[in-house]
Parts: sequence; C-alpha cells; structure tokens
Amino acid sequence: MGERWVRPVFNREMIRKYDRPGPRYTSYPTAPHFTESFDSEAYRRVIEETNLAPSPPPLSLYFHLPFCSSLCWFCGCNVFHTKDRSAGNGYVDAVLEEMDEALRLMKPGRKVVQLHWGGGTPTFMSVDTLRRFWSGIKERFEMDENAEIGVEIDPRETSAEHLEFFAEAGFNRLSMGIQDFDPRVQEAVHRIQPEELTMQVFDECRKLGFESLNVDLIYGLPHQRVETFKKTVDKIVEMAPDRIAVFNFAYLPEMLKHQRAIDAKALPSPDEKLSILEMTADSLIDAGYVFVGMDHFARPEDELCEALRTRTLYRNFQGYTTKAGCDLYGFGVTSIGQVGASYSQNSKNLTDYMKRVADNGFAVFRGVELTKEDILRRDVINRLMCHFTVYKREIEEAHGVDFDETFADALRNLVPMAGDGLVKLLPDRIDILPLGRLLVRNVAMAFDAYLPGAEGKGRFSRTV
Repeated sequence: MGERWVRPVFNREMIRKYDRPGPRYTSYPTAPHFTESFDSEAYRRVIEETNLAPSPPPLSLYFHLPFCSSLCWFCGCNVFHTKDRSAGNGYVDAVLEEMDEALRLMKPGRKVVQLHWGGGTPTFMSVDTLRRFWSGIKERFEMDENAEIGVEIDPRETSAEHLEFFAEAGFNRLSMGIQDFDPRVQEAVHRIQPEELTMQVFDECRKLGFESLNVDLIYGLPHQRVETFKKTVDKIVEMAPDRIAVFNFAYLPEMLKHQRAIDAKALPSPDEKLSILEMTADSLIDAGYVFVGMDHFARPEDELCEALRTRTLYRNFQGYTTKAGCDLYGFGVTSIGQVGASYSQNSKNLTDYMKRVADNGFAVFRGVELTKEDILRRDVINRLMCHFTVYKREIEEAHGVDFDETFADALRNLVPMAGDGLVKLLPDRIDILPLGRLLVRNVAMAFDAYLPGAEGKGRFSRTV
C-alpha cells in the first residue's frame, strides 16, 4: 500500500457518517456477553484442561491494583478511593492467595513473557508493600529473560523511591497518565497534576533507563479546544515518549455517577472534538510517530511498529501487544483473563473479591467459553484491528472454512464502506484503506455476530 507507514486520512464527513457506539475488541466475544454461568469452577476446569497440553503457551500476567487517593471525574476504571495507605497490605495477601490457587492447577516451568501492574494507582502503595508483592510474584513465577514488565504510574503519587524500586526490580515499561497540561482542564476534572511535576517524574524515568515510556492523553474533556490542547501535544512531542495513547473521553453520567460532577456545558462540541483529534493525529505523525491503530501512536523503532509491519501485532485486554499466543491470567479485583478458549472476570466489588478468594481461592464471577465460530471471528477481527488487512486464504487454512461463503453477510455489509473508500474488497483479501483506518472498529463490527441488538444500549463508547 505504498509508503512503509500508512498515514490515516481524516475525513470529517465519513467520521460523522460512521461514528456510533461499538466495541474496542480487546476480546471477542466482548465483555457484555460474558455470563455468570462461567464461574470459578468453570475457570478451574479450563486451567486444568489447558495445562494438559504437552507444551502450554507462555504466560502473560495482569495484576489490578485498584486503590486511588482521589477521584478523577473522567475516570471509567474500576477503582477504590481511600486515604488509608495500608489498605494494600491485606489486598496483596489475597492476590498472592489467588496466584497460589492458579499455580496449584498449572504445569510447572511455564515462563512469563509479559507482566503488567494496572490500576487504580499502583504507586498508591508504599514501596515496602510493592516490594513484598513483587517478591511474592517472583517466588511463584519464572520470568523470561526478555519479559516485558510494565506498570502504570501517577506522577502525583510516584516518589523517587518508587522509580528506583521499579528499575531495580526489572520493570522496563512505564505508563503515566497526563490527560492535559491545561490547569483549567485539570481543575474541571478534579485532577490537579502540575506540568513541572510530570516533567520531573518523566525525566527521572529517562535517567533510570526504562526501556519504554508511554503517556496517556484524553481529548473531549471540559474546556478543551484545538488551540489549548495543541500546547499539550507540542509539549508531549518535546518529551519524546516511546508510545502515546490518545483516548476519546466517554461522557457517560448515566452509568458513571461521578461524571455528573463535570459541567456538561463546558465539554467541547462534537465538531470541536473532531478538530482536536485531527490536530493531534497530524501533529504526532508530523513529529515522526506512527499511527499503530485506533488511538495509539509509537516511535518507528518501537517494537509495536515492527509488529505492525510484519503483521504479528495482537490485541488483548492490555491493548496492543507483541505477545500473541499467551495464556493471560488476570489477578485481583475486576481483572480479566484469557486462558485457553475462554475469558474470565473477577468480581468487581473489593469486599466480594476478598471473600471469594478466602472461601474459594478464585473470585471469578463471569466469563465465557468460546465456540469454534467465536475463535474464527475473533481471528478475523484481530487481524483487521491489528494489521488493517485480512488474507482470506490464511483464515481458510487456519480454520477450515470457505471465507466468502462463511462471511457472505459481513462482506455484503462492507459494500457500502467500500463505496465510501474505507475498505477495498479484493478476491484474496480485505484491505482497510487510509480513509478507513480511524474507523477500523466499524469495519471489524461487520464480523461481530453478537452485535445486532447490542448497540445503543450504553455498553460501548463511540467508535471515534
């Protein structure tokens, strides 16, 4: 398709036409289709079955550390707000107990190639607590020598001692939320994070030699305008992080009651939001960043870009990753795992999570086992989301189907998109064209057998 890195084309008319609620496809089937009939016993059975294989896949581990000292009004994460800094001690004990229950069912010797601490705010916990937690993980799991080990940090809650601990422990990827440097925006969303503090923490991360630094921005927050957010974007470019995520703010006050504290009148108009997105994408690409997909940008030398080029990029609950083919075990409250042909999610309530682990060892409250058709459609959707193309023969050989026959309905649904220049329907493949790259979720939705009837119910964010 021409140049090595394809620049997405921003077409306001097409975005307006296709912008609607839709999944982000970190799983398929998506989380709204998980059921409570898949419980801890089903999860236990799946673990046992997957570990019967002669050579089970490597491991990816996600740990949810849910505590925050204050509430950010834009937040859509599962967090628990407290001023008690000792709250993490009992929680760490529960997560270690949950790990023990999983390991009791697992074949020894499986190496961890990816590990991530998310939140909440992991750095809410003291260094002593985090060090005890890390020691407990290392005692239980063997890390691959090239493992990707990441953590999310909040500059307001991260001390020099925290950063030194992460460096000594072998963490090599740090991600920090910035959202917007504008003090007026920060005040409007109840997250005062001085620019000087953020820069200081970022610089210290660079000095300590972390392999990859990611920053998160959010567009669509109150009081944001193109000219004001451009100042933030320009400063981010100067900082030169390795990866940048630019998330669309999903204003859902009917689902997230704390968002009612935001002044809806101060939110940018839909047209202004599109202008902010266009400016941000253009600015980052002009500065040399590659549009990886959806809302992610990376420097050309980043391994995400290499995986994009070689069509080995993958997508799971941790977002875009180069670690395809792993069993993903999620530990902690609300964590989601992907083990074998299944997804599982732990209880979202902290008290309930702790009780379930104490009583049962696991805290799974819902999930789903995938059918052959689910696995087939997930493969197609993942290739579209990650590679912007799907080769029919590859799908046919992997799943033993006739692509055109199996997906006749989906192909018919793509005809209007082809007419609008979003996709190209070829005899051997489907290509998402530059005009369709910002609307990749819409293209993937054509292959989602669960979607009809699930839209417009407040379950999904808008596709752009």
